[in-house]
Amino acid sequence: MKSIWSESCSLPKRDSLKDDMVVETVVIGAGMAGLLTAYLLQKEGMKVAVLEAAETASGVTKNTTAKVTIQHNLIYNSLIQNIGEEQAKQYADANQKAIEMYRSIISENDIDCDWETKPAFVYSLNRMEDIVAETNAALSLGIPAEFTTSTGLPFEVKAAVKFSNQAQFHPLKFIQAISKDLEIYENTKALIVRGDSIVTNRGRVTADKIVIATHFPFINVPGWYFARMHQDRSYVIALENAEDPNGMYIDADPDGYSFRSYAGLLLIGGGGHRSGKHPGTSSYEKLRAFAKKYYPNSCEVFHWSAQDCVSWDNIPYIGKYSSSTPNLFVATGFKKWGMTTSMVAAMILSDKICGRTHKNAEVFSPQRFHASASAKNLFTDAGQSVAGLTAGLFSPPKRKCAHLGCRVYWNPDEETWDCPCHGSRYTKDGKLISNPTLKDLKSK
Repeated sequence: MKSIWSESCSLPKRDSLKDDMVVETVVIGAGMAGLLTAYLLQKEGMKVAVLEAAETASGVTKNTTAKVTIQHNLIYNSLIQNIGEEQAKQYADANQKAIEMYRSIISENDIDCDWETKPAFVYSLNRMEDIVAETNAALSLGIPAEFTTSTGLPFEVKAAVKFSNQAQFHPLKFIQAISKDLEIYENTKALIVRGDSIVTNRGRVTADKIVIATHFPFINVPGWYFARMHQDRSYVIALENAEDPNGMYIDADPDGYSFRSYAGLLLIGGGGHRSGKHPGTSSYEKLRAFAKKYYPNSCEVFHWSAQDCVSWDNIPYIGKYSSSTPNLFVATGFKKWGMTTSMVAAMILSDKICGRTHKNAEVFSPQRFHASASAKNLFTDAGQSVAGLTAGLFSPPKRKCAHLGCRVYWNPDEETWDCPCHGSRYTKDGKLISNPTLKDLKSK
């Protein structure tokens, strides 16, 4: 199914790699993070090539809700409590600089990408104390947050925290503009990275620096990202004839709903779950029931889904792939905030590759470990991996993920096979949809 973005904007096709090549930097992955990294490096005068296994922006980027905001649900109070005020400030400042960089690029290049400045809200139907705590935490970090009970939603809320001067845009229109002069090779799948060499299905690329921006890293060791993240799915419907809430909204409750408008349509998100752990009832039908209740005169015109990588401590991994790979870099674990974080990643990685120190890099370092912030997801992810890997030991063998052999489960909303361990996805016929696996589904 097509999202509203891919339906309204078609990117030009690019050729595949035809011969071996040598460049200064190669970026693997032509989503927003990879393209922005390549864009900033090319502006530095560097020779850069982008390798994409499928087509440009054909993965998570085309299925985003395209909010550009430093407000990432209830995060700042948690960051202060778990990693300290200094690193919480780094996180906030990096994301604020990302918004400013978007504005600068759009202004300097006169890019028509439907950029709109909007307020962003985290609301709650019952958790006033958490909203108050988040407001105070944001204010302590210098973020101009505002506590309110007034929103543009069609139902009453107990409380909300409002961040002004945030933004939303059309991601593919933006990519169309920034990528026109980039050297991109589509349908060129990176298979092996060995030292400064990338073996693809089309040839070999040699580079001084390599960036893995493939949503979920496909190199298992070193890095061990498959053991340090899981993936969540979320669902969106777009409605005609539904009132514009005049802002971007997300419920503090993970079972709640998010909202934003675009071109006269209202986008409602929700029904999320861990990949491979479908709740059994249709996520789309849940959204449609909600829309019928609160927007009874509306009509659904689009629906689509997305997938997000979630790190143990809910902070992205941006920096060196591992301590033993000084010229290999990574950007992953963006959770639900990929548009802002893509720019954060591009700014940090371009500085590192160019030999500069980035003042906010520490909080995103892939080599960090925050015990208190990581504990919940660490134990949940470890337990799920054990369950997935042992699922066939005491029952008839089922389909196994080609990544590490976890049992996959059917997603009736998408008609796909999804892996609960690390989030690989396959068509109903077992063809690969998304990583970390690089192969089709193993037979029964």
